[in-house]
Amino acid sequence: MESIISALRSIIPQKVFRAVSPPYHFFMAFWSALFYGFPSRRLIVVGVTGTKGKTTVVRLLHHILATSGTTTASLSSLGIRIGDKEEENPMKMTMPGRMAIQRFLHDARRAGAEYAIIEVTSEGIRQFRHRFIKFQGAIITGVHPEHIESHGSFEAYLRAKLDLFWRLPKDATAVINKDDGAWGRFAASTGAAKVFYSASEIAAGGKPIPVRHVSLSRDGIEFDLGQETIFSPLLGEFNLSNILAAVSFATARHISLGNAASAIKTFSGVPGRMEFIQTSPVSVVVDYAHTPESLKCVYGFLKNSRIKTKDAKLICVLGAAGGGRDRWKRPEFGRIASQFCDTIILTNEDPYDEDPTVIMGEIRSGVAEGAGAEMILDRREAIRRALKIAGAGDTVIITGKGSEKWIMSKNGERIPWNEREIVREESERAFTS
Repeated sequence: MESIISALRSIIPQKVFRAVSPPYHFFMAFWSALFYGFPSRRLIVVGVTGTKGKTTVVRLLHHILATSGTTTASLSSLGIRIGDKEEENPMKMTMPGRMAIQRFLHDARRAGAEYAIIEVTSEGIRQFRHRFIKFQGAIITGVHPEHIESHGSFEAYLRAKLDLFWRLPKDATAVINKDDGAWGRFAASTGAAKVFYSASEIAAGGKPIPVRHVSLSRDGIEFDLGQETIFSPLLGEFNLSNILAAVSFATARHISLGNAASAIKTFSGVPGRMEFIQTSPVSVVVDYAHTPESLKCVYGFLKNSRIKTKDAKLICVLGAAGGGRDRWKRPEFGRIASQFCDTIILTNEDPYDEDPTVIMGEIRSGVAEGAGAEMILDRREAIRRALKIAGAGDTVIITGKGSEKWIMSKNGERIPWNEREIVREESERAFTS
C-alpha cells in the first residue's frame, strides 16, 4: 500500500498531499499493527532517539543484552538483527515504514526475542511510525539542530523527540543524557522510571554510580564505573556517552555491571563509525558524521590524539547531502573544517536533485579566509588526492557516507558505493606502489 501512495504522490498536488498525509500515516500505523497482531505487546521494546549516536547505542545495547543470555532483536540504519541472524537494512531510511517495523516486531516475537531495540527518528515520529508500538524503554542520546527545514523549527524537532517519552507507560524506563541541554525537558515529559547518565555518573533512584579515571586514546576508552573497570575499543568522548547510555538501560534491567563490562570489551564497533581502515604509515578513517556537532566531535578527537608528532596533519574529505536537506549546515561544515583540518578537500556526497558543485560551493563559503579548500567532484578522486598528499603520521578522515551502500543522485538514481572498500583499494594503490 505504501508503494501505491508513493506513486500517487508524484501526481497529487503537494498542498493536497500534505493535507491528507497525517491521517494516512496514522491509519497505516494502526493497520500495520493490527495486521501483525500488535506484536510489541509481547516484547520489551526500547526506542533509541537523538541527533547522533543512535546506531551505536542500538548495536551496543543489543550486544550487552545478547551477551548476558537474552534473546534480542534490533532494527537500525545498518541492519535488522534477530537473535544470531542479521540482514542489511535495504532502505536508505533509519526508521523504515510502519509495515516493515511491525513485521520486524512480529518476526522478533516468533523467534523468541525478549527485547526489541528500535532506532527512532524525528521524521519517523512525525509520520506516526512509532504509534501502536508499546515502548517499555526510551533512550535519548542528545539533541542538536537537524532536519530544521523539514520540521519548521528546532522546537518542532525537539518536540518530535519528546513525543517518544510522552507516550511511555509509568512502568517503563527512560534513560536521559544529563550532559545534553534539553535533559530537563525529557525528564519532565514522562512519568516513567528515570535513569540519568553523564560524563561523571549514572544515577537512578537517587543512587549515583560515579564515573572516574577516564582515559581516551586511539587504543580505546577506559574508565571506572563504580567498582568496575570498563574498557572499550570504541574511540572518542562521544562513544563514552554512548557506552554510558547503553549501560544505564542494561543495569536498570538488572544486568550486572560486571556482565555489562565483559560485553563492552568484546564490542568491536559499528562499521563506518570512526573506523580506522589503516593506521600506518598514514591513518585513514571513515566516519558517518553528517551534522555539525558530529563533525566537531570526530575532528576534535583525531586532532587531539595525534600520536606521531605535533606536526602531523589532519586531511579532511567531506561533502553534504542535497535534496534541500538542512542547507544551513553547509557553510557551518566549512567553518568547522577550517577550524580543525590542515587540508580540506570538498567532494560529492548525496546530491539528489541538486547540483553537487553548488553544494560544494556552499560548504566552501564557510571556510575561513586563508584556509582554502580544494573541490573535487568525483568522490573516489577526492579520496585518492587526500591519500596522495598525506605524509607519514598524517590522518585522513573521510566523512558523510560511513557504511552506506549508495550515492543518491537525481531522479532517485542510486549509484552503488562502498566507501570502506574504495578507501582500502585507494590506500593499497597509494602506499604499496
